[in-house]
Amino acid sequence: MTDLREKALLPVGMVDLLPPQAELEADAAASAIATLAAHGYERVKPPMLEFEETLFAGAGAALANQTFRLMDPSSQRMMGLRADMTPQVVRLAATRLKGQQRPLRLCYAGQVLRVRGNQLRSERQVSQVGAEIIGSDSAEADAEIIALAAEALERIGVSGLSVDVTLPTLVPLMAEETGIDAEGIASLREALDRKDAAAVATLSDGQGALFAELLNAAGPRKTALERLEKLDLPARAREALERLQAVLERLDRIKPGLRLTIDPVENRGFEYQTGVSFTLFAKGVRGELGRGGRYLAGGPDGQTEPATGATLYLDSVLRAVPPKAAAPRVLLLLGADQEIAEGLRLEGYVTVSALEEVEDPAREARRLGCNQWLGPDGLVSLED
Repeated sequence: MTDLREKALLPVGMVDLLPPQAELEADAAASAIATLAAHGYERVKPPMLEFEETLFAGAGAALANQTFRLMDPSSQRMMGLRADMTPQVVRLAATRLKGQQRPLRLCYAGQVLRVRGNQLRSERQVSQVGAEIIGSDSAEADAEIIALAAEALERIGVSGLSVDVTLPTLVPLMAEETGIDAEGIASLREALDRKDAAAVATLSDGQGALFAELLNAAGPRKTALERLEKLDLPARAREALERLQAVLERLDRIKPGLRLTIDPVENRGFEYQTGVSFTLFAKGVRGELGRGGRYLAGGPDGQTEPATGATLYLDSVLRAVPPKAAAPRVLLLLGADQEIAEGLRLEGYVTVSALEEVEDPAREARRLGCNQWLGPDGLVSLED
Protein backbone atom coordinates (compact mmCIF):
# COMPACT_ATOMS: atom_id res chain seq x y z
CA MET A 1 0.00 0.00 0.00
CA THR A 2 1.36 3.38 -1.00
CA ASP A 3 -1.47 5.63 0.12
CA LEU A 4 -0.47 7.27 3.43
CA ARG A 5 -4.07 7.09 4.62
CA GLU A 6 -4.03 3.32 4.15
CA LYS A 7 -0.74 3.01 6.01
CA ALA A 8 -2.29 4.85 8.96
CA LEU A 9 -5.10 2.30 9.34
CA LEU A 10 -5.09 0.32 12.59
CA PRO A 11 -6.43 -3.18 13.26
CA VAL A 12 -10.02 -3.36 14.48
CA GLY A 13 -10.20 -2.59 18.19
CA MET A 14 -6.90 -0.69 18.28
CA VAL A 15 -6.82 3.08 18.77
CA ASP A 16 -4.28 5.86 19.01
CA LEU A 17 -4.65 7.98 22.13
CA LEU A 18 -3.91 11.60 21.25
CA PRO A 19 -3.58 14.70 23.42
CA PRO A 20 -5.21 15.23 25.84
CA GLN A 21 -6.62 11.66 26.17
CA ALA A 22 -3.24 9.99 26.58
CA GLU A 23 -2.39 12.31 29.46
CA LEU A 24 -5.83 11.82 31.02
CA GLU A 25 -5.40 8.04 30.96
CA ALA A 26 -1.97 8.28 32.58
CA ASP A 27 -3.33 10.63 35.25
CA ALA A 28 -6.29 8.31 35.93
CA ALA A 29 -3.99 5.31 36.34
CA ALA A 30 -1.70 7.24 38.67
CA SER A 31 -4.65 8.44 40.76
CA ALA A 32 -6.09 4.93 41.08
CA ILE A 33 -2.74 3.42 42.05
CA ALA A 34 -2.21 6.17 44.63
CA THR A 35 -5.61 5.36 46.17
CA LEU A 36 -4.78 1.65 46.33
CA ALA A 37 -1.33 2.31 47.79
CA ALA A 38 -2.85 4.49 50.52
CA HIS A 39 -4.85 1.43 51.63
CA GLY A 40 -1.79 -0.80 51.87
CA TYR A 41 -1.74 -2.36 48.39
CA GLU A 42 1.75 -2.94 47.04
CA ARG A 43 2.39 -2.61 43.32
CA VAL A 44 3.61 -5.44 41.11
CA LYS A 45 4.51 -5.41 37.41
CA PRO A 46 4.29 -8.75 35.58
CA PRO A 47 5.58 -9.07 31.99
CA MET A 48 3.43 -8.68 28.87
CA LEU A 49 4.39 -12.15 27.62
CA GLU A 50 4.45 -15.48 29.44
CA PHE A 51 4.69 -19.12 28.47
CA GLU A 52 1.29 -20.65 27.75
CA GLU A 53 1.46 -23.23 30.51
CA THR A 54 1.87 -20.56 33.18
CA LEU A 55 -0.43 -17.94 31.65
CA PHE A 56 -3.30 -20.43 31.31
CA ALA A 57 -2.90 -22.08 34.70
CA GLY A 58 -5.82 -21.89 37.11
CA ALA A 59 -8.09 -18.90 36.48
CA GLY A 60 -6.11 -18.02 33.35
CA ALA A 61 -7.66 -20.98 31.51
CA ALA A 62 -10.90 -19.01 31.13
CA LEU A 63 -9.04 -16.48 28.95
CA ALA A 64 -7.27 -18.94 26.63
CA ASN A 65 -9.55 -18.16 23.67
CA GLN A 66 -8.95 -14.43 24.11
CA THR A 67 -5.16 -14.68 24.10
CA PHE A 68 -2.82 -13.94 21.19
CA ARG A 69 -0.12 -16.61 20.87
CA LEU A 70 3.34 -16.57 19.33
CA MET A 71 6.47 -18.68 19.27
CA ASP A 72 9.44 -17.66 21.41
CA PRO A 73 12.42 -17.73 19.01
CA SER A 74 14.76 -18.24 21.96
CA SER A 75 13.20 -21.24 23.70
CA GLN A 76 11.01 -22.50 20.83
CA ARG A 77 8.08 -22.59 23.25
CA MET A 78 4.65 -21.06 22.75
CA MET A 79 3.95 -17.82 24.58
CA GLY A 80 0.78 -15.83 25.23
CA LEU A 81 0.27 -12.07 25.25
CA ARG A 82 -1.73 -11.40 28.39
CA ALA A 83 -5.47 -10.81 28.02
CA ASP A 84 -5.89 -9.99 31.73
CA MET A 85 -3.49 -9.25 34.56
CA THR A 86 -5.25 -11.01 37.44
CA PRO A 87 -3.93 -14.51 36.57
CA GLN A 88 -0.41 -13.08 36.47
CA VAL A 89 -0.80 -11.57 39.93
CA VAL A 90 -2.08 -14.94 41.16
CA ARG A 91 1.05 -16.59 39.74
CA LEU A 92 3.27 -14.09 41.56
CA ALA A 93 1.43 -14.73 44.82
CA ALA A 94 1.84 -18.50 44.46
CA THR A 95 5.53 -18.42 43.48
CA ARG A 96 7.70 -15.35 44.04
CA LEU A 97 5.55 -14.13 46.96
CA LYS A 98 4.64 -17.52 48.39
CA GLY A 99 6.51 -16.88 51.63
CA GLN A 100 4.90 -13.48 52.28
CA GLN A 101 2.39 -13.10 55.09
CA ARG A 102 -1.29 -13.39 54.15
CA PRO A 103 -3.43 -11.67 53.23
CA LEU A 104 -1.45 -10.21 50.38
CA ARG A 105 -2.70 -6.87 49.10
CA LEU A 106 -1.34 -6.28 45.60
CA CYS A 107 -2.12 -3.73 42.89
CA TYR A 108 -1.09 -3.28 39.27
CA ALA A 109 -1.50 -1.15 36.15
CA GLY A 110 -0.79 -2.05 32.54
CA GLN A 111 -2.03 -2.88 29.07
CA VAL A 112 -3.74 -6.10 28.00
CA LEU A 113 -4.55 -7.34 24.50
CA ARG A 114 -7.53 -9.49 23.54
CA VAL A 115 -8.39 -11.45 20.41
CA ARG A 116 -11.93 -10.04 20.28
CA GLY A 117 -13.87 -7.14 21.68
CA ASN A 118 -17.52 -7.38 22.70
CA GLN A 119 -20.70 -5.35 22.32
CA LEU A 120 -19.99 -3.20 25.36
CA ARG A 121 -16.25 -2.89 24.75
CA SER A 122 -15.10 -3.01 21.14
CA GLU A 123 -11.51 -2.13 22.09
CA ARG A 124 -9.09 -5.03 22.07
CA GLN A 125 -6.20 -3.23 23.77
CA VAL A 126 -7.28 -2.07 27.21
CA SER A 127 -5.48 -0.25 30.00
CA GLN A 128 -6.19 -1.91 33.35
CA VAL A 129 -5.71 -0.91 36.97
CA GLY A 130 -6.51 -3.49 39.61
CA ALA A 131 -6.19 -4.76 43.14
CA GLU A 132 -6.21 -8.24 44.67
CA ILE A 133 -6.54 -9.55 48.22
CA ILE A 134 -5.05 -13.04 48.29
CA GLY A 135 -5.25 -15.35 51.28
CA SER A 136 -8.48 -14.17 52.95
CA ASP A 137 -11.92 -15.77 52.73
CA SER A 138 -13.65 -13.13 54.84
CA ALA A 139 -16.70 -11.06 53.94
CA GLU A 140 -14.64 -8.06 55.06
CA ALA A 141 -12.24 -8.67 52.16
CA ASP A 142 -15.12 -8.77 49.66
CA ALA A 143 -16.52 -5.52 51.03
CA GLU A 144 -13.09 -3.85 51.07
CA ILE A 145 -12.48 -4.59 47.40
CA ILE A 146 -15.86 -3.20 46.32
CA ALA A 147 -15.44 -0.06 48.45
CA LEU A 148 -11.88 0.47 47.26
CA ALA A 149 -12.80 0.16 43.58
CA ALA A 150 -15.55 2.73 44.09
CA GLU A 151 -13.22 5.07 45.97
CA ALA A 152 -10.56 4.86 43.26
CA LEU A 153 -13.13 5.79 40.60
CA GLU A 154 -14.44 8.70 42.68
CA ARG A 155 -10.89 10.02 43.20
CA ILE A 156 -10.38 9.94 39.43
CA GLY A 157 -13.51 12.09 39.06
CA VAL A 158 -16.29 9.62 38.25
CA SER A 159 -19.76 10.60 39.49
CA GLY A 160 -23.10 8.78 39.37
CA LEU A 161 -21.41 5.54 40.31
CA SER A 162 -23.38 2.32 40.86
CA VAL A 163 -22.36 -1.26 41.65
CA ASP A 164 -24.26 -4.27 40.32
CA VAL A 165 -23.64 -7.25 42.62
CA THR A 166 -24.13 -10.86 41.55
CA LEU A 167 -23.67 -14.42 42.78
CA PRO A 168 -22.38 -16.40 39.76
CA THR A 169 -22.43 -19.65 41.76
CA LEU A 170 -26.08 -19.36 42.80
CA VAL A 171 -27.66 -20.88 39.69
CA PRO A 172 -25.21 -23.83 39.48
CA LEU A 173 -25.74 -24.57 43.18
CA MET A 174 -29.51 -24.54 42.82
CA ALA A 175 -29.42 -26.61 39.63
CA GLU A 176 -27.18 -29.26 41.17
CA GLU A 177 -29.27 -29.56 44.31
CA THR A 178 -32.50 -29.85 42.29
CA GLY A 179 -31.05 -32.65 40.12
CA ILE A 180 -30.49 -30.86 36.81
CA ASP A 181 -27.63 -32.51 34.87
CA ALA A 182 -24.59 -30.71 33.44
CA GLU A 183 -26.10 -30.32 29.97
CA GLY A 184 -29.29 -28.97 31.44
CA ILE A 185 -27.36 -26.50 33.61
CA ALA A 186 -25.57 -25.12 30.54
CA SER A 187 -28.85 -24.64 28.65
CA LEU A 188 -30.49 -23.09 31.70
CA ARG A 189 -27.54 -20.77 32.17
CA GLU A 190 -27.85 -19.57 28.58
CA ALA A 191 -31.59 -18.93 28.97
CA LEU A 192 -31.01 -16.97 32.19
CA ASP A 193 -28.33 -14.88 30.50
CA ARG A 194 -30.90 -14.00 27.81
CA LYS A 195 -33.48 -13.25 30.55
CA ASP A 196 -35.78 -15.65 28.68
CA ALA A 197 -38.41 -16.60 31.27
CA ALA A 198 -40.24 -19.01 28.94
CA ALA A 199 -37.08 -20.97 28.17
CA VAL A 200 -36.15 -21.00 31.85
CA ALA A 201 -39.50 -22.57 32.73
CA THR A 202 -38.99 -25.24 30.06
CA LEU A 203 -35.42 -26.12 30.98
CA SER A 204 -35.51 -26.10 34.77
CA ASP A 205 -36.90 -29.62 35.27
CA GLY A 206 -40.03 -28.68 37.19
CA GLN A 207 -38.31 -25.83 39.07
CA GLY A 208 -39.40 -23.14 36.63
CA ALA A 209 -41.15 -21.01 39.23
CA LEU A 210 -38.09 -20.89 41.47
CA PHE A 211 -35.69 -19.90 38.69
CA ALA A 212 -38.21 -17.41 37.30
CA GLU A 213 -38.26 -15.77 40.73
CA LEU A 214 -34.50 -15.39 40.51
CA LEU A 215 -34.96 -13.48 37.26
CA ASN A 216 -37.62 -11.29 38.87
CA ALA A 217 -35.43 -10.58 41.89
CA ALA A 218 -32.97 -8.42 39.94
CA GLY A 219 -33.16 -4.75 40.86
CA PRO A 220 -32.31 -2.23 43.60
CA ARG A 221 -30.65 -3.76 46.62
CA LYS A 222 -33.55 -3.53 49.09
CA THR A 223 -36.16 -4.91 46.70
CA ALA A 224 -33.90 -7.66 45.39
CA LEU A 225 -32.96 -8.91 48.87
CA GLU A 226 -36.57 -8.93 50.01
CA ARG A 227 -37.52 -11.11 47.04
CA LEU A 228 -34.56 -13.43 47.45
CA GLU A 229 -35.16 -13.93 51.17
CA LYS A 230 -38.70 -15.17 50.43
CA LEU A 231 -37.50 -17.93 48.09
CA ASP A 232 -37.33 -21.56 49.23
CA LEU A 233 -33.65 -21.96 48.34
CA PRO A 234 -31.64 -25.17 48.77
CA ALA A 235 -29.20 -25.15 51.71
CA ARG A 236 -26.01 -24.26 49.80
CA ALA A 237 -27.77 -21.57 47.77
CA ARG A 238 -29.11 -20.12 51.03
CA GLU A 239 -25.54 -20.00 52.38
CA ALA A 240 -24.44 -18.06 49.29
CA LEU A 241 -27.26 -15.56 49.84
CA GLU A 242 -26.31 -15.17 53.51
CA ARG A 243 -22.72 -14.47 52.46
CA LEU A 244 -23.96 -11.75 50.10
CA GLN A 245 -25.95 -10.16 52.92
CA ALA A 246 -22.90 -10.23 55.20
CA VAL A 247 -20.79 -8.49 52.53
CA LEU A 248 -23.40 -5.78 52.00
CA GLU A 249 -23.69 -5.15 55.74
CA ARG A 250 -19.93 -4.60 56.00
CA LEU A 251 -19.99 -2.44 52.87
CA ASP A 252 -22.56 -0.19 54.54
CA ARG A 253 -20.08 0.52 57.30
CA ILE A 254 -17.02 1.29 55.18
CA LYS A 255 -18.70 2.89 52.14
CA PRO A 256 -22.13 4.20 53.20
CA GLY A 257 -24.33 5.65 50.49
CA LEU A 258 -22.93 3.57 47.64
CA ARG A 259 -25.67 2.87 45.08
CA LEU A 260 -26.16 -0.91 44.82
CA THR A 261 -28.23 -3.17 42.60
CA ILE A 262 -28.41 -6.98 42.66
CA ASP A 263 -28.73 -9.39 39.74
CA PRO A 264 -28.61 -12.93 41.20
CA VAL A 265 -28.40 -14.68 37.82
CA GLU A 266 -25.79 -12.58 36.00
CA ASN A 267 -22.84 -14.75 34.99
CA ARG A 268 -21.33 -13.34 31.78
CA GLY A 269 -17.73 -12.33 32.33
CA PHE A 270 -17.54 -14.11 35.70
CA GLU A 271 -16.34 -17.47 34.40
CA TYR A 272 -13.84 -18.11 37.19
CA GLN A 273 -15.53 -16.29 40.08
CA THR A 274 -16.59 -18.45 43.02
CA GLY A 275 -18.53 -16.03 45.21
CA VAL A 276 -19.78 -12.46 45.53
CA SER A 277 -18.91 -10.58 42.34
CA PHE A 278 -19.70 -7.14 40.96
CA THR A 279 -19.66 -4.74 38.00
CA LEU A 280 -19.13 -0.98 38.23
CA PHE A 281 -21.14 1.48 36.12
CA ALA A 282 -21.57 5.25 35.91
CA LYS A 283 -24.78 7.02 34.99
CA GLY A 284 -24.93 7.92 31.30
CA VAL A 285 -21.67 6.14 30.43
CA ARG A 286 -21.52 3.30 27.90
CA GLY A 287 -19.92 0.10 29.14
CA GLU A 288 -18.68 -1.14 32.46
CA LEU A 289 -16.00 0.81 34.31
CA GLY A 290 -14.70 -2.27 36.07
CA ARG A 291 -15.57 -5.60 37.58
CA GLY A 292 -14.35 -8.05 40.16
CA GLY A 293 -15.22 -10.72 42.65
CA ARG A 294 -14.16 -13.74 44.63
CA TYR A 295 -12.13 -16.57 43.11
CA LEU A 296 -9.65 -19.30 43.99
CA ALA A 297 -6.00 -18.37 43.47
CA GLY A 298 -4.16 -21.49 42.32
CA GLY A 299 -0.44 -22.22 42.30
CA PRO A 300 1.71 -24.52 40.16
CA ASP A 301 1.60 -27.17 42.90
CA GLY A 302 -2.17 -27.45 42.60
CA GLN A 303 -2.79 -25.74 45.93
CA THR A 304 -5.37 -22.95 46.08
CA GLU A 305 -6.08 -20.09 48.42
CA PRO A 306 -9.10 -17.76 48.64
CA ALA A 307 -8.87 -14.42 46.87
CA THR A 308 -10.94 -11.48 45.71
CA GLY A 309 -10.10 -8.57 43.44
CA ALA A 310 -11.23 -5.81 41.12
CA THR A 311 -10.09 -4.51 37.74
CA LEU A 312 -10.83 -1.04 36.35
CA TYR A 313 -10.96 -0.43 32.58
CA LEU A 314 -9.55 3.00 31.88
CA ASP A 315 -11.04 3.33 28.39
CA SER A 316 -14.52 3.29 29.95
CA VAL A 317 -13.38 5.31 32.96
CA LEU A 318 -12.26 8.18 30.73
CA ARG A 319 -15.74 8.36 29.22
CA ALA A 320 -17.08 8.98 32.74
CA VAL A 321 -14.64 11.76 33.67
CA PRO A 322 -15.38 15.43 32.90
CA PRO A 323 -12.88 17.24 30.65
CA LYS A 324 -9.80 18.44 32.47
CA ALA A 325 -9.17 22.17 32.52
CA ALA A 326 -6.12 22.98 30.42
CA ALA A 327 -3.12 24.38 32.27
CA PRO A 328 -2.17 27.96 31.31
CA ARG A 329 0.57 27.99 28.63
CA VAL A 330 3.40 30.49 28.34
CA LEU A 331 5.61 31.01 25.29
CA LEU A 332 9.27 31.45 26.26
CA LEU A 333 10.98 33.77 23.83
CA LEU A 334 14.70 33.47 23.21
CA GLY A 335 16.51 35.14 26.08
CA ALA A 336 13.65 34.66 28.58
CA ASP A 337 14.68 34.45 32.24
CA GLN A 338 14.98 30.72 33.02
CA GLU A 339 14.53 31.19 36.77
CA ILE A 340 11.19 32.89 36.15
CA ALA A 341 10.26 30.11 33.72
CA GLU A 342 11.08 27.45 36.33
CA GLY A 343 8.96 29.31 38.88
CA LEU A 344 6.03 29.34 36.46
CA ARG A 345 6.31 25.58 35.93
CA LEU A 346 6.33 25.03 39.68
CA GLU A 347 3.10 27.03 39.87
CA GLY A 348 1.45 24.76 37.31
CA TYR A 349 2.09 26.65 34.09
CA VAL A 350 3.14 24.89 30.90
CA THR A 351 6.04 26.60 29.15
CA VAL A 352 6.74 26.26 25.42
CA SER A 353 10.18 27.45 24.27
CA ALA A 354 10.61 29.30 20.99
CA LEU A 355 13.36 27.71 18.91
CA GLU A 356 14.16 30.82 16.87
CA GLU A 357 13.69 34.58 16.96
CA VAL A 358 10.02 35.65 16.92
CA GLU A 359 8.97 38.85 15.20
CA ASP A 360 5.41 38.95 16.57
CA PRO A 361 5.24 37.31 20.04
CA ALA A 362 1.45 37.67 20.33
CA ARG A 363 0.84 35.96 17.02
CA GLU A 364 3.30 33.17 17.79
CA ALA A 365 1.78 32.65 21.25
CA ARG A 366 -1.68 32.24 19.73
CA ARG A 367 -0.34 29.84 17.10
CA LEU A 368 1.14 27.60 19.81
CA GLY A 369 -1.92 27.75 22.06
CA CYS A 370 -0.33 30.05 24.64
CA ASN A 371 -2.09 32.94 26.33
CA GLN A 372 1.07 34.64 27.62
CA TRP A 373 4.69 34.98 26.66
CA LEU A 374 7.87 35.55 28.62
CA GLY A 375 10.58 37.67 27.09
CA PRO A 376 13.57 39.68 28.32
CA ASP A 377 11.19 42.29 29.74
CA GLY A 378 9.06 39.84 31.72
CA LEU A 379 5.69 38.11 31.43
CA VAL A 380 3.14 39.55 29.00
CA SER A 381 -0.51 38.46 28.64
CA LEU A 382 -2.30 38.44 25.29
CA GLU A 383 -4.98 40.51 26.97
CA ASP A 384 -2.53 43.32 27.76
